[in-house]
Amino acid sequence: MEGDLIALALQGTFDVIVHGCNCFCSMGAGIAHTIQRQFPEAYAADLKTTKGDRDKLGDFSAAKVTTNGHDITIVNGYTQFQHSGPPPLVDYNALERLFRKIKKEFSGQRIGYPRIGAGLAGGDWSQIEHIINRELASENHTLVNYR
Repeated sequence: MEGDLIALALQGTFDVIVHGCNCFCSMGAGIAHTIQRQFPEAYAADLKTTKGDRDKLGDFSAAKVTTNGHDITIVNGYTQFQHSGPPPLVDYNALERLFRKIKKEFSGQRIGYPRIGAGLAGGDWSQIEHIINRELASENHTLVNYR
């Protein structure tokens, strides 16, 4: 799907949106920065985790917000340890664990996400897409390519 993940979520298209985060509570760039500004509750959930904790990889923090009469859960998925360095920064094993947990926690809900790990994190989208499709098999999930 083409569009703006956040705008689509605000319009009620998704129940859950997932984005990739680093383990240092730094939402300073990319869609994470937009989410930090649009949903301060999601950033607050991230800040409640331990900064620099490698054990967060493959896990998530989340915040539920109500907007326009619709609940949206914003999932901060810990898919990379650092926010800078040589690519790829995305941890494919962490991504796999994350989406396995998302399926368990949010099964039956409408899940939207960007190209997690393939933008600033420099990961291989074909590999990432394969992991997401395998882990969310039979779920209602949608990749939103920013337009």
